[in-house]
Amino acid sequence: MNKNYYAVLMAGGVGSRFWPISTSDYPKQFHDMLGTGDTLIQKTFKRLNKFVPTENILILTNERYNDLVLEQLPMVKQEQVVLEPAMRNTAPCILYAALKIQKMNPNGVMIVAPSDHWIEDEDAFAKDVTTCFTKCENEEVLCTLGIKPSFPNTGFGYIEFDKNSGEGVKKVNQFREKPDYETAKDFLAQGNFLWNAGIFMWSVKTIVKAFQNFQKEQFELFDAGMSCYNTSDESAFIKENYPKAENISIDYAILENSKSIFVLPATFDWNDLGTWGSLYDKMNDGSADNAVVGAQLLAEDASGNMIRSPKGKVVVVDGLNDYIIVDKEEVLLIYPKSKEQDIKQVLNKVKDTFGDQFA
Repeated sequence: MNKNYYAVLMAGGVGSRFWPISTSDYPKQFHDMLGTGDTLIQKTFKRLNKFVPTENILILTNERYNDLVLEQLPMVKQEQVVLEPAMRNTAPCILYAALKIQKMNPNGVMIVAPSDHWIEDEDAFAKDVTTCFTKCENEEVLCTLGIKPSFPNTGFGYIEFDKNSGEGVKKVNQFREKPDYETAKDFLAQGNFLWNAGIFMWSVKTIVKAFQNFQKEQFELFDAGMSCYNTSDESAFIKENYPKAENISIDYAILENSKSIFVLPATFDWNDLGTWGSLYDKMNDGSADNAVVGAQLLAEDASGNMIRSPKGKVVVVDGLNDYIIVDKEEVLLIYPKSKEQDIKQVLNKVKDTFGDQFA
């Protein structure tokens, strides 16, 4: 296994659109969302571990999830868990991780990947990532994986690539924000747009240099701690300085400024598992059947439902179609799939009405 390969697994999100299963104390990446026997973070770690050495995988997460990470990934040492003392979006934590890796191995190339996506063909994923790694080792470029769109989705950002790029890795023209439906249809018609999956690859030298060029203050803030990284002094430096970092995404901080970004159209199936509806789509084969996790279901005149309950619980549904039905000890959610984007607002109402213990 290539010792220059590193992975940064992003595991700090709350996943509030998967409430009530996903909560601020126990987010979705630590749940077995599909009933496979592995939690999402376990599945992601195993996928990366096929081509990245175990000791070269860093877990980026919030301080409050440290124990959950170590419990679910017992092969990981404490020093591999990179803890954020404050929520500051993706740019600061990626720079922090890159500097740690650079100090370990200046020749390192790294993938930054979410911990909560679902990828079916893991061998194809490994091949795509290593293709990008090779380019990043030989050229001063930033790479990303793009997903070939199957319909005009308005929930994803898009990557526009140069139509004249030829086969394989393609030059990125620009990143586009989440479009309205008509714009998304136009993107698909043009044929050179991909969904942005938020999976990035680069050498540590290139990404650190990009921060030096485009985020000078951010770079200087974290570079001041180089002598502390990977030592017992790191925690104290980060606790003091991390909250001072600008709250900004890697997209705005680096990707929208760089002129050396390339995208490889992914050769694997992908699902971001961002909502109950996306989980339904992943589990459903295109029929109108119900998607079920945990429950023993008896359904009459009921279809298109996403149903989750404690394992083995008998759930009877009659006359209900296209609903999200989630039974958790202290919360029962019965909600139209068509309104799934409103679940965040529902969660806020529950907190205001019944207290934070349900969030």
